[in-house]
Amino acid sequence: MTYRIAPSILSANFAKLGEEVQSVIAAGADLVHFDVMDNHYVPNLTIGPLICEALRRSGITAPIDVHLMVKPVDRIVPDFAKAGATWITFHPEASEHVDRTIGLIREHGCRPGLVLNPATPVNWLDHVLDKIDMVLLMSVNPGFGGQSFIPSALPKIAQVRAMIDRSGREIRLEVDGGVKVDNIEAVAAAGADTFVAGSAIFGAQDYRATIAAMREKIAQARR
Repeated sequence: MTYRIAPSILSANFAKLGEEVQSVIAAGADLVHFDVMDNHYVPNLTIGPLICEALRRSGITAPIDVHLMVKPVDRIVPDFAKAGATWITFHPEASEHVDRTIGLIREHGCRPGLVLNPATPVNWLDHVLDKIDMVLLMSVNPGFGGQSFIPSALPKIAQVRAMIDRSGREIRLEVDGGVKVDNIEAVAAAGADTFVAGSAIFGAQDYRATIAAMREKIAQARR
């Protein structure tokens, strides 16, 4: 299993965003996690496709993992695909037709994924696991960075990992919310392979040392 660390730019210094993203990639990050909030589906307002496009134009070539916390989702999917998104994930509660949204994302050349909030049941996956490339499990309630990890996410991670393994498909299992050096080992042990970390990385003095410490904790979970 390949493990990937995805810094969330929600916690970056937006006054020098391009430099911040380049720095975390140089420090060993694998993906750029891009949190899109609309002050409607979630109580916050963040960034849109123009910022995604600007990062691509600035020379960012790493995969960009766009997490849409917006309702409705279909209108903005083509914009993010055109702006350079690699993955586009969305919440089933925010789509009128989940299967159609998944198809729309793939039609526009991106890899689709479904996001489950802490209280969202995993049985949504019973109907679409054969069509998606990522499951993103929220370990906080979406809307704000810097929240604490909800421990009940761990058995849910294990449950979804078992579902993915039974499917036989290559589907990434990403976890987002309160992931830090001191709990990433438990998250990896539960079955996650992709780890979103915002304040834990961008709030650190040394990005490289923090990412290296995370990788060491992940390695310990595999032993």
